Amino acid sequence: MSAPLVTLKDVTVVAGGRTLLSGVTLEVARGEALLLRGPNGGGKTSLLRLLAGEVAPVRGERVYGLGGGVQRSAVQARRSLRLVGPDAEAFYLTRDWAVTVRDLLLGAARGERLNLWEATPAEERRVADVAALTGLGPLLERDVRTLSHGQRRRAVLGAALMPAPELLLLDEFTDGLSGEARAELGAVIAAVHASGVAVVLASHRPEEAPDLPWRTLNVQGGRVGIPAGQAAPTADWPALPLPSTDGLPRDLVTVSSAEVYRNGHRALGPLTWTWHAGQHWLVTGENGSGKSTLARLIAGELHPALGGQVTRPFLTRDLLSDRRRGTGLVSAELGIRQRREWTGRDVIGSAWDGTEGFAHTLDAAQHAEVTRLAAVLNVTDLLDRPADTLSQGQLRRLLLARSVAHRPRLLILDEGLDFLDAGSRAAFLGLLPDLVRGGTHLLIVAHRASDAPDGLTHHLHLSGGRVAFCGPRTPGSASDSAHLQALP
Repeated sequence: MSAPLVTLKDVTVVAGGRTLLSGVTLEVARGEALLLRGPNGGGKTSLLRLLAGEVAPVRGERVYGLGGGVQRSAVQARRSLRLVGPDAEAFYLTRDWAVTVRDLLLGAARGERLNLWEATPAEERRVADVAALTGLGPLLERDVRTLSHGQRRRAVLGAALMPAPELLLLDEFTDGLSGEARAELGAVIAAVHASGVAVVLASHRPEEAPDLPWRTLNVQGGRVGIPAGQAAPTADWPALPLPSTDGLPRDLVTVSSAEVYRNGHRALGPLTWTWHAGQHWLVTGENGSGKSTLARLIAGELHPALGGQVTRPFLTRDLLSDRRRGTGLVSAELGIRQRREWTGRDVIGSAWDGTEGFAHTLDAAQHAEVTRLAAVLNVTDLLDRPADTLSQGQLRRLLLARSVAHRPRLLILDEGLDFLDAGSRAAFLGLLPDLVRGGTHLLIVAHRASDAPDGLTHHLHLSGGRVAFCGPRTPGSASDSAHLQALP
């Protein structure tokens, strides 16, 4: 019998003075499918990084059987295994370098993040093969920074496949993907697994996992074990009341003939749309349709090209600082920008000044609100930890607390519940009714029907950066069903 691809024996991983994994014993067999479940901060991502060679054990033994040999060094693993998930995207979004998808793939062929050499004919053929498999052909010449969340996920999957790995590592892979993209890339992963490649997937949404013969393990408290087999709890949206319109103008935000370009690529528009007082909005569309660009345009992070206009009558002064104070935003890009040494307390406290990370000295009421929200969202133990040491789910809970701490007039959740376990989703959703009764208006960007509550009054569906449907939402109606078909 051939050696397992990776063997862990009583492994402990420590980072930043904290134990992330403890006493882990595990074998990943050739060609198997392993599903990792567990709560936020339980150690799933740390385990994936350990398998990928990105972190090293301080105790215990890690042995690789890659390439048919047996070795304890992680050098080959670092060059042939890539972790596919949001952290893999952050490298390219936090730098000013223009990296095309083609260069991303060519660099990955040699185990690098950047393409540093002239490509060989064999590497060019491999790019063509991977692009055809993953649907990246139309995106090859695009700057990675201009891609949508789902398109970036497709690109980093392609990069992971470039060196023809024996093991594919996926972290919350389905988050940020539309229903169509989940089906397409699920079929890709199934085909890769059928070719003999082992797959390890960490997910809070096991129902979205590709149809593979999964062996399921629970990762909690830094330890790995077999789950009890009980069904995962659900987190239903509460009944959302209509927001108060007292003292508000008729229009909160007006977008007029707006076009947004990202590094020369038109990401949105031309688009004309108005958010009236008293409305909650659902925004849907396939990956790359412009949903996140619209969310960032409303929040003032992006601006329309010459000839377009965005006005915000709900603000006395339409300055960036005032926009941020009046708006709560949760998005993938915001999370990537927080990967610094800011503490969890800084992340939440920055809401009142409309800054990111650093915050003024909080007054007694603000300090009390941070403490309250931290307790509700179970992040009290994260308040003094640097954001760059946290899991995606831990950081997302801090950002959700930040988005509501200052009781904003507009709350924009761009796939805001991604990376959360069911308990964390339920805790945050429980905050919304009181917030709405105080005057907060919601805009939800969603790919899942479970993320589209009935209390949303209006529906905007985008296609190719333009309006495909816009109007009142009547859940269960023919028009609503037609434009929610991408939300399985």
